[in-house]
Amino acid sequence: MDLKKMYSQFSTPVLLRYEGNPIIKPIPQHNWESKATFNPAALYLGRRVHIIYRAIGDSDISTLGYAASRDGCCIDERLNYPVYVPREPFEGTSVSCSNDTEPTGDYVSGGGTYGGCEDPRLTMISNKIYMTYVAYDGCNPPRVALSSISTSDFLNKRWRWKKPVLISEPGIINKNACIFPEKIKGKFVIFHRVFPDILVDYVDDLEFDGKTRWLEARDMISPREDYWDSRKVGAGAPPIKTDDGWLFIYQAVDDLDPLYHYKIGAMLLDLENPARVIARGTVPVLEPRASYEFNGWKSGVLYPCGAVVIRGRLLVYYGASDKVTCVAAAELKPFIEKLQQHQK
Repeated sequence: MDLKKMYSQFSTPVLLRYEGNPIIKPIPQHNWESKATFNPAALYLGRRVHIIYRAIGDSDISTLGYAASRDGCCIDERLNYPVYVPREPFEGTSVSCSNDTEPTGDYVSGGGTYGGCEDPRLTMISNKIYMTYVAYDGCNPPRVALSSISTSDFLNKRWRWKKPVLISEPGIINKNACIFPEKIKGKFVIFHRVFPDILVDYVDDLEFDGKTRWLEARDMISPREDYWDSRKVGAGAPPIKTDDGWLFIYQAVDDLDPLYHYKIGAMLLDLENPARVIARGTVPVLEPRASYEFNGWKSGVLYPCGAVVIRGRLLVYYGASDKVTCVAAAELKPFIEKLQQHQK
């Protein structure tokens, strides 16, 4: 699509859907991804966009699949097996409810019932790729988990992921975690979400032990009363560094929307203080309108988990209706300029 020509007609920052959406759909013949393939992390590396997406199959367990694209839109590689599967009890490899009952599905999302590894985000720092995701055992509140892999192993598809650990407190629903791609004032920065806020943590290292050290919420970014993001906000893709600030794509729900649709928004954050919002759009940059954004497990849900910049073009990857993976794009420079002009 000719983004420059199309984008000039808009007065507010918007993302334009790729005409070939959805780019990743379930494959009925693959029992691990027969029902849903959505909520994709994305990383631009080696002149390719690498996508790790959440997959649900016949077992109703969430695993993670892999696809890649040279141009960021057309998928030219997709593996026929999951690249990350539940390995720990907190991911549903065994029932861990105190009453020893069957998994209840009380915290179910995406049509899955029995837990697994959900909604990944990818961040490359030095020669390592960190992955945050939601770990759900089928009955206890979902928590944030962390794993990593060397860049070399990732590019060569040697899926030797580090043993995962939980990094959020027990007993609290915590989702939407992502890690900034570089330290700020000597600290790693992690966004995560406990309803209804985006929480901000600053840590010395990413060596959590999964037992004694948890995210603590040092700062927060909250919903805005009387705006489209008034009910809850959650981190989308890991922030992208620009000359004007950290470009942050997020998802939100409006209390005034009776259907509680999930929409996508954008913020600019201070480069030295990422909890300080420089600009925040007064309207969503993308909201559900296409048929594939309604005809899934959860109608009207746009859920961004990945974003990259290729030759000045911003590509945002999102799950649509908890079933398929899609991409939307904008020219980065005018997108930021319009965001700065239309803000609260």
